[in-house]
Amino acid sequence: MTGASFVERHGLWDAERQAAAERLRHVLAQRGMHSLRFAFADQHGVLRGKTLLADAASRALAEGVGVTTTLLAKDTAHRTVFPVFTPGGGFGLRTMQGGADMLMVADPSTLRVLPWAPGTGWVLCELHFHDGTPVPWDTRRLYRGLHGRLEAAGFAFVAGLEVEFHLFRRLAERLAPGDAGVPGAPGVPPEVELLHQGYQYLTEWRYDRIEPALEVLRRDLLELGLPLRSMEVEFGPSQVEFTFEPIEGVAAPDAMVLARSAIRQIAHRHGLHASFMCRPRLPNAMSSGWHLHQSLRRRADGGNAFVPGPDDDGAPLSATGRAFLAGLLAHAAGATPFTTPTVNGYKRFRPHSLAPDRVAWAQDNRAAMLRVLGGAGDPGTRIENRVGEPAANPYLYLGAQIVAGLDGLARGLRPPPSADAPYEAEAPRLPADLAAALDALAADPVLVAGFGAGFVDYYARIKRAELARFAAEVSEWEHREYFDLF
Repeated sequence: MTGASFVERHGLWDAERQAAAERLRHVLAQRGMHSLRFAFADQHGVLRGKTLLADAASRALAEGVGVTTTLLAKDTAHRTVFPVFTPGGGFGLRTMQGGADMLMVADPSTLRVLPWAPGTGWVLCELHFHDGTPVPWDTRRLYRGLHGRLEAAGFAFVAGLEVEFHLFRRLAERLAPGDAGVPGAPGVPPEVELLHQGYQYLTEWRYDRIEPALEVLRRDLLELGLPLRSMEVEFGPSQVEFTFEPIEGVAAPDAMVLARSAIRQIAHRHGLHASFMCRPRLPNAMSSGWHLHQSLRRRADGGNAFVPGPDDDGAPLSATGRAFLAGLLAHAAGATPFTTPTVNGYKRFRPHSLAPDRVAWAQDNRAAMLRVLGGAGDPGTRIENRVGEPAANPYLYLGAQIVAGLDGLARGLRPPPSADAPYEAEAPRLPADLAAALDALAADPVLVAGFGAGFVDYYARIKRAELARFAAEVSEWEHREYFDLF
C-alpha cells in the first residue's frame, strides 16, 4: 500500500481539483501526449517552470515539482537581489536559505493543450515549501486570497482585458556568444522591422496587411481556450490591440498570463517578435497600455452591482460602483507599482496622449485614468482603468483593484465630480517614476495591509534593485548631451 501523496497529506485539492486531476491524466493518455509543462507566474508575472515527460508528469501532479526558491529572488534582468546564502536567505525564512527547493503544485483545472507544440500540455501551479506551507511570495495565491475577501463581501470580480502590444517581423536573433549577456545585463535584443506603418488607427487596409500574422495568433489562442473577442490595428507602427470577453475571478489574471506567454511563443515560431514592453526604443514607436475593464457581480443574484437604479438619481454608477470607484481613486498612486511596474512604463504618462497623467475619473472620456461606461439599464456597466502597462503582473494589477475598491466599499467613500477635461483637472498627478510610485505604495496603509507588509517589502526590494541598475547605466542621452560639450 502506497503512502499518501504530498497533495493528500496537506489537503491541497478539493473534490473539484481531484476530479480535474483525473481528467488531466485521461487527456494525457487518450491524446498520446508526451510532455506536460508545469508553470508558475513569478513576481513579474513571467511564467517559469519545468517540462516533464508524460509518465513522470502524471505522478508529479500529486507530488509537486521541485524548483529553486531563488526564482523568487530575481529582478527583471534575472539577477538575484537577495543574499540567498545567508541565514534566512535574505527573506527571514529558513525555508528560503541556501537556494533551497520549493514545490510547484499544479492546479489541474488550468490544463491547456498547446496547439503550437504538438503533444504538449500546460498547467499553472502554485508554490509550497516541503512542509506544505504556502510560499508567501506566490502572486497567484495572493490574488486568490484577495478575491476571497471580495467574495466574503458578496461579490465576484469581473475583468475585461484590453491589451496593446507590438508585433514585429524578426530579422536577426543576435545569438553570437558576445550578445548573450549575463544576469543584471541582459543580452542584445533581436533586430526587427515593422509589419505596418503607424498612425492609421483601425484602417482596414493596414489590418489586412497584417491579417496573416494575426490569424496565426487568433487560431491558436482560441484553440487554447482563451476568450479572444477582437483584434485591432492600434495607433502606432506595428502596434496591435487584443480584447477578451469578460472573465471572472482568478480565471481573469490566469488568462492574461497565459495569453501574453502564448502570443510570444506563437509569434516566435512564425518569425515574429511580440513585445509587451510599454514603449520600445524604436523610431516613431507609441506607448502600449493595458486597459482593465472591471465590474462586480453580485453573488446573491448574479447581477452587475455597478448598474445604477432608479434611486441613483441619474448617476452613471450605482452606490456600490461609486464607492468602488472612489476607492480606486484614493489608492491610485500607491497602486502604481502594481499597475505600472517597470521603469519604462512611466514614459507613457503624458498629457494629450490617450494615457492618463493624473488621478481623475470621467464618463466615457479616454483622457481620464478611470473611464466609466454604461449606465441605467446597461448590464455592461463598468469602470475602465487606463493606467496599467502590458508588462504588469496580472495577479498584482487586479489584486490592487480589489484592495482599493474594497476599502471604498468598507468606508462608503464618494468620488469627486467627474473631470470633463481630465488633462486640465485639479487632481493629484500620478507618480512620475517608479521610485515615486514605490514611495506612494509604502505610504498607503490600506494597500500595505491588503498585500501584507512582508510582501510589499519584498516586492519593493526587487523593484529598487532594478532602479539602482537603471541609475548606474550611462544613457545615450547623457553621452550625446555632455561628451562633446565638456
